[in-house]
Amino acid sequence: MIRAFLGLALPAEIRGALQLQQFLLPLPRKVEPESLHLTLVFLGECPEPALEAAHEGFLGLREPGFSLVLEGFGLFGKGKPHCAWAGVQSSPALGHLQAKVETIARRAGCPVDARKFTPHVTLGRFPVPEPAETARLERAIAMTPFTAGPWEVDEMVLWQSLPGRKSNPYEVLARYPLSPP
Repeated sequence: MIRAFLGLALPAEIRGALQLQQFLLPLPRKVEPESLHLTLVFLGECPEPALEAAHEGFLGLREPGFSLVLEGFGLFGKGKPHCAWAGVQSSPALGHLQAKVETIARRAGCPVDARKFTPHVTLGRFPVPEPAETARLERAIAMTPFTAGPWEVDEMVLWQSLPGRKSNPYEVLARYPLSPP
């Protein structure tokens, strides 16, 4: 079994802009800058034959590249935040690509997460803070305007997730180029 996900790597200038915001926001725990990415589909604990089938499907995908812009911040955890994220401006091309790769992964037999796709870049994961810290974090997230990009998305990356690793918790398994837009 291999714990894996398919996503988009971020260019250095976008990671730098996010790293600055991680410093400025009162995040209890931050994601390491080299680990910042946008997940297209979380494949879960995937049996190797299913992951190989998904890999073959991703290799055969012929989709055009596109531009993306990050915009705004948010929290997951309705009143009990446990994750801070940067949002993505609406992108029909991103939605189309995500639907295609999710279909490929499901058909390959990977245990794909059933949640609705919400494009974002995770900035921090943390235990639910104390009420005063939660209020401070919610206020900072709501009051901080943010935009980064655009940048050209020209490839997808298949990563293995290595839980328990403090630094470099993701290892690149494969890269899949997108066609020029």
